[in-house]
Amino acid sequence: MRAYNIGVDEAGRGPVIGPLVVCALAIPEGDYSILEKMGAKDSKSLSKTKRGVISRSIREKCMTRGWKLGVSICEPVKIDLNSIKSNLNTLEVELFSEAIKKTVPSRTGGAIYVDACDTDQDRFGNNVKLSLGNEWSKWDIISRHGHDQSNLLVGASSIIAKDVRDSAISDLSEKLGMDIGSGYPSDPKTKIAVVELISRGTPHDCLRWSWSTVKNAWLSLHNSPVPTRSDGGGNNSQTDLRAWSDSNHK
Repeated sequence: MRAYNIGVDEAGRGPVIGPLVVCALAIPEGDYSILEKMGAKDSKSLSKTKRGVISRSIREKCMTRGWKLGVSICEPVKIDLNSIKSNLNTLEVELFSEAIKKTVPSRTGGAIYVDACDTDQDRFGNNVKLSLGNEWSKWDIISRHGHDQSNLLVGASSIIAKDVRDSAISDLSEKLGMDIGSGYPSDPKTKIAVVELISRGTPHDCLRWSWSTVKNAWLSLHNSPVPTRSDGGGNNSQTDLRAWSDSNHK
């Protein structure tokens, strides 16, 4: 059985619009040189075009060299519901574990390199290991801050995660009929989009209602606290992007 290493990273922890994406990439131990030749590195240091090129190359290797990808996409509604009872670090532990389990069989054993999302990098790694369960006990987890910059495999996983999120944001912009920018609160285009997306009876589902950006904008526009997500759908949230766009641009 081939020995694999796994790298895990996320994209979209801070944005107010769109999903949080976690990617786990598993490659045979001897294939690091291929990642190096691709130019795989921290996604933040690459252009959107270059990320797309490397992402396609990685997906090709999944078909030709037995590389494995596990991607978990967490939509804003889940982020908001989680915020009621837990915190973002705990949610990311769950998402990292979920992505890892989508790659290779646990019985193979090996090393898992994760870009720590907690201020305590060791705690984050230990929590991921606990979340994976006993069947992953053969695997060593190396959790470090900035691992996407120091480890090629983690850098490659960050590229896939960022590319998947970029595609989701592009699709959202197209369906909404507006340029929503990057989705980050500091983006001027995103700021304008947020105001537009809270103009109805409830904030749009593509927004993270629990983010202070949405809370403050809602309070300013409606002079009332932002609605709270409900498991039972009692918030009457808008889920049809086309219907929302049509009703707001007549």
